[in-house]
Amino acid sequence: MFTLSSLITPGLIHRQIHQVTTAKMDATATTTTGDENHVANQSNETGDHLSPPHPLSKNAQKKLLKQQRFEAKKAEKKAAVKAEKKRQGERKRREWEEKLSSLSEEEKLKMIETRKGMRKERMDQRTEERESKALRLSEAKKHGQKIVLDLQFSDLMATNEIHSLVNQIMYCYAVNGRSAVPCHLWLTGYEGEIESQLQKMPGFDKWIIDKDSGPYINTFETQKEHLVYLTADSETMLSELDPKKIYIIGGLVDRNRWKGITMKKAVEQGIQTAKLPIGNYLKISSSQVLTVNQVIEILLKFLETKDRKASFFHVIPQRKRCETEEQVSEEEGQGDEKSDQEMKRQCIGT
Repeated sequence: MFTLSSLITPGLIHRQIHQVTTAKMDATATTTTGDENHVANQSNETGDHLSPPHPLSKNAQKKLLKQQRFEAKKAEKKAAVKAEKKRQGERKRREWEEKLSSLSEEEKLKMIETRKGMRKERMDQRTEERESKALRLSEAKKHGQKIVLDLQFSDLMATNEIHSLVNQIMYCYAVNGRSAVPCHLWLTGYEGEIESQLQKMPGFDKWIIDKDSGPYINTFETQKEHLVYLTADSETMLSELDPKKIYIIGGLVDRNRWKGITMKKAVEQGIQTAKLPIGNYLKISSSQVLTVNQVIEILLKFLETKDRKASFFHVIPQRKRCETEEQVSEEEGQGDEKSDQEMKRQCIGT
């Protein structure tokens, strides 16, 4: 007699169990794969909602590369200056020690005392110069010619251009401090990046000038009729400096990109404009647009000498002029010419 269990062989049972197990595993794998695909699809759907990063334009890439090169060159130059100062300090120290080693004890003490006396004399002289400068600038804040640097154009400049403008402002303050007749210097409209760079300058908070982060049109709201914007696009020649007037200089680097912007601003605000009569005294080989510190120095020189021609020849670099040999000879005879590097050293040293 055959039973059901006798008809089912062990091998068949094993095959069926294996098939069932395999089917379950396939079902599990299918479910897992489906879940993964679902997650992946959700991820893709989510990613589709995120806007892809916009590639930089060629002009922006060039500006970025230029800025990176500028920063790298600046760091390299700073490191080189630091290393050179260290070498000079070590050399001077060695020379001093060698000099002392060849002297007797009495001569050593005498030389050391002499050196201390010379150092004290230099320190006293510097202190006297600082006090004299502070007094002149304090008097200028009360009675000096008002000159305003309009710094509201920082959003139109790249970082390296703002850095250049900040250096020009530093030169302006240095030249004004050395001037026999300093002006009453104002900084207005400085915010954002330019304010950040100005604050990084050592001693900026102690400058003897007036500052207002707001626009000059608000600062001098009650004196609007006295405002005069100095711009090369004006048709009015500046023949004299009026003590009652407040002269404004636009703080903008690379004005070739923004021709007429200061003139347009002055016209919209309804204030007077004027330009320096450079063409009346010398021929310019390029644009008559000058740097901020050059304009300041011309005005300071005119306040001191009352001689417009001498003021222009003293400040405007020879490379920008188209003079005759007679003019060059006359200028050299006066001894007023200064190279850009000499000017920079003098400004930084003040």
